[in-house]
Amino acid sequence: MSEINFKINQRIVYPSQGVGRILEIFEKQFNDKTTQYYKIYIDVSDMIVMVPVDNATMLGIRPIVSADEALAALESLGEAIEPVTSDWKLRYQMNLDLLKKGSIADIASIVRCLYHRSKVKELPILERKLYDSAKKLLIDEITSATGKNEKEVESMVHAKLEPLGAIAVKKPLLDPNDDDDDEEFSDEFGSSRDDSDDEDEDEETDDDSMDDDDE
Repeated sequence: MSEINFKINQRIVYPSQGVGRILEIFEKQFNDKTTQYYKIYIDVSDMIVMVPVDNATMLGIRPIVSADEALAALESLGEAIEPVTSDWKLRYQMNLDLLKKGSIADIASIVRCLYHRSKVKELPILERKLYDSAKKLLIDEITSATGKNEKEVESMVHAKLEPLGAIAVKKPLLDPNDDDDDEEFSDEFGSSRDDSDDEDEDEETDDDSMDDDDE
């Protein structure tokens, strides 16, 4: 039997989906094999997902952190950041990998990085979606962990980020060796396009790159 790490009604974080709650733990038989599943309600999307118990760790599903850990993540939003690459595709992949790891510190790092970058230059479509998802996930987890009102937490997050925005306008932290976002690039098939075309295509395939299969 699979190891059950969560219990019914426990609040959890599913990094690629959002904060949720375990509704049920059940068994399902397929081809003479019995598999245990978590039935999870995801708050932000108002949907239910079924995740095999054996896959939960691989997908980054974890318990809500303690109030102290949540407040530490909130405080980290006001910390100085390292110079970030202006190559948005590289930056996007790095932050997407952090989201999949899914710790609250990783999520706060994504929010801090992309908020800072947005004050230097408008984010491409995929990065805006990643930023919005990470910020919502961070706010929801801090709200659940601390018992504070969501609007209050949202204001606290903004208050921590805003000084970074002021610094970014005065002195952007960029790696001068990186290509600028507006320059043309060649995709993996060898064709050359500008960022606006690439962003349109990326937007159409965003669901495939952001979500893990539940089963």
